[in-house]
Amino acid sequence: MRLMIAGGGGFRVPLIYRALVAGPFSGLVTELVLYDVDPARLQAVTSVLQSMPASQGARLPVRAAADLASALDGTDMVFAAIRPGGTAGRVADEKAAQDLGLLGQETTGAGGISYALRTIPHMLVLARLMRERCPDAWLINFTNPAGMVTEALLPVLGNRVVGICDSAGGLVQRAARAAGVPLSKDRLDGVGYYGLNHLGWLYRLESGGRDVLPGLLADAAALQSFEEGRLFPQPFLAALGLLPNEYLYYYYQQGTARRAMQAMAQTRGETIHSQQQELYPRLAAAGPDAYRLWEEARRSREEGYLAEARRDGERRTEEDLAGGGYERVALAAMRALAGGGEAQLILNTRNALPPLANPETRAPEPTPAGPGPSQPAIPGLPADAVVEVPCTVTSAGAVPLPQQMPAGAQLELLQRVKEVERSTVRAATTGDRAAALAAFARHPLVDSSDLAARLLAGYEQEFPDLGKMWEGGGRYGKE
Repeated sequence: MRLMIAGGGGFRVPLIYRALVAGPFSGLVTELVLYDVDPARLQAVTSVLQSMPASQGARLPVRAAADLASALDGTDMVFAAIRPGGTAGRVADEKAAQDLGLLGQETTGAGGISYALRTIPHMLVLARLMRERCPDAWLINFTNPAGMVTEALLPVLGNRVVGICDSAGGLVQRAARAAGVPLSKDRLDGVGYYGLNHLGWLYRLESGGRDVLPGLLADAAALQSFEEGRLFPQPFLAALGLLPNEYLYYYYQQGTARRAMQAMAQTRGETIHSQQQELYPRLAAAGPDAYRLWEEARRSREEGYLAEARRDGERRTEEDLAGGGYERVALAAMRALAGGGEAQLILNTRNALPPLANPETRAPEPTPAGPGPSQPAIPGLPADAVVEVPCTVTSAGAVPLPQQMPAGAQLELLQRVKEVERSTVRAATTGDRAAALAAFARHPLVDSSDLAARLLAGYEQEFPDLGKMWEGGGRYGKE
């Protein structure tokens, strides 16, 4: 199988390569093609792969491509993890919100809307080229904000696109370990999880047919053994009756998170940007030391994740760092889609079957066997909305598994954020500026028409191509 990575100069590409050359996914891919708009980043990442020690696994043929269309020719699987505007764009996403006294985070709140507005048009270019150059290929989307981007691509690719994120799966793995529940390999039996990307809850965790989640939520010591359990007060979790995804910290502890971010010498984006500005030239010139330098930087970056939620000097534990890994989610999905056996994974996919009709023939695409076509995985959300839920994945695609109806407060938050997401997608795909304003104003972490107008004006100043997008009906700058 030929795998093409769009965003092949990305910092985490070596994680994909490392998982492909050793362990359960070795042999899955026979050729790896890397495409990136930045040749210098591509060269740096190639240096890391070339210097990876033999102990990490056998070599895999790697080809760097400068042209997206030709990179797609003959491709069976596409993995996308792009960041238009680079890490400097992330800095602007976060700072524009913080300067208005709002929470500044790359995928949650105002920053996530800005990120999506400039990213979706580029991802649509990729999806349309896939329809032309490799129409039978699958797209595994890790480009953030993963839920919004995946939803924007459904009209082009139908069920041949799925979104991934390691956050939900990592939560399940860590909670199961804390509760002493052995999880089956490639199965999620007894696991109940519903949400949107970066906005979800674990609501059931069974062992021997018994839900052990209430006991875990009542056990303060067990909760302190993993990151999500430490993010929220134990009495709060016990009363909630759910275990929130880590990104819900920004909703449940909004004031605390905002103040902690404002007090930091650098935003998370500024830290990452500084690290990468210094690191990439060193990687390109490091020769046999490139892999070691990258691994040290990766470790530092992972340990600093969600630093605003931790006490002074506190670092992520080994157990937190070993929670799953996005590369394993991506490759497990690829293997199942390529016919390597059924897997159950938490993915971003359409809430109910069948997938969208083929945009050219208007005929429904083939759908995998599973729940009835009219049954949403998450009741109360639109059938054609992208949600994040456990799915059964086979060579026919990802089938969302029915989940429990979310309780009132959770459903209300999901519906409101999904409304924001759909307004954002509409703005990015049609050039509708009013929809962008509505998205900012409606988001619970903004909740103000005045702030929405100021935010959008600020982002338009930071990213001049946004203004061109309103004039060009969804085209963002030059493709």
